[in-house]
Amino acid sequence: MIFSQTLMNWYEINSRNLPWKKTKNPYNIWLSEIILQQTRIEQGLPYYIKFIKAFPTIHDLAKSKEENIYKLWQGLGYYSRAQNLHLTAKRIVNEYNGVFPNSHEELKTLRGIGDYTASAIASICFDLPEAVVDGNVFRFLSRFFGIKTPINSKKGFNVFKIKANKLIKGQSPGDFNQALMDFGSIQCKPRSPNCEDCVFSTKCYALKNKKVELYPVKTNKLKIKTRYFNYLVFHNSKNQTVLEQINLKGIWHKLYQFPMIESEEILKEPTGEFQKIIAKYSNETAIIINPIFETPIKHKLSHQKLIIQFWKVKLSNNSILPIEKKKVFSFPVPIVIEKFMTQFYKTLT
Repeated sequence: MIFSQTLMNWYEINSRNLPWKKTKNPYNIWLSEIILQQTRIEQGLPYYIKFIKAFPTIHDLAKSKEENIYKLWQGLGYYSRAQNLHLTAKRIVNEYNGVFPNSHEELKTLRGIGDYTASAIASICFDLPEAVVDGNVFRFLSRFFGIKTPINSKKGFNVFKIKANKLIKGQSPGDFNQALMDFGSIQCKPRSPNCEDCVFSTKCYALKNKKVELYPVKTNKLKIKTRYFNYLVFHNSKNQTVLEQINLKGIWHKLYQFPMIESEEILKEPTGEFQKIIAKYSNETAIIINPIFETPIKHKLSHQKLIIQFWKVKLSNNSILPIEKKKVFSFPVPIVIEKFMTQFYKTLT
């Protein structure tokens, strides 16, 4: 097909020099794909390098403590990926003797591996003609062919998967998939793509019809939810504090945080809930309970906006808290708390 050959010619010249492209080891490909889910390459690349250095093989990853994986993942977001990474590594080691299954369908039975990741592994590592369909592919194919089916629908996924599987025929599956992803990322960008210098400019439906910004089509977007978090930063003269593991399912499941009160709006002064939490760790009344910032911190996630205030809870000299200052940075915490701790503990006297 002219489309496929044009794409492969472009890829031969413009292929990105990335470390996981130098191997067909399923472990490396799987790790890179999990890290790059919902993550730009520029952000994900340093994490890939860190993980390969810390866990050179799937056996190393499988036998690691979960907390070590979360700490290494810190700042990357979507922490369920880190949990699935560990669980899947252990399953492959325990049930498959450390060898990845080589069929598309069996790969999809592993936690954290959907059609996209399974297709990437199957095509790159096992030369199976399974096309990848991700955000880059949705965008590129929808613009070129003028596909109006919403991409965030089951029907939309099926339409694009069928189209991509037709295009992959006759090509090297792994190279074709990486070419699709690279083209969407480098050339057919979400905003202000350089259409005039595009090798597909004379055939692109969206460009010819001046509708580039209208593709891909999506149904109604999810509403952004605003939440208000109040963190109680315990402190005593011994520079001890409190961190709690987040056991409730949610955005930061299994990470650590300061004791937290979620409210309907940001609190202006301490409430009775503060004293209940303080009583868990001390029989004494706090000497000082003050907001640390004049203006609460805003922290944006994919579908949530967090308004955060940190409260300094200073206890008497006789109090004993569970965590020493020098150990706080060894815990895996959300990046917003990591940034706060870096600032707070540098200025703390």
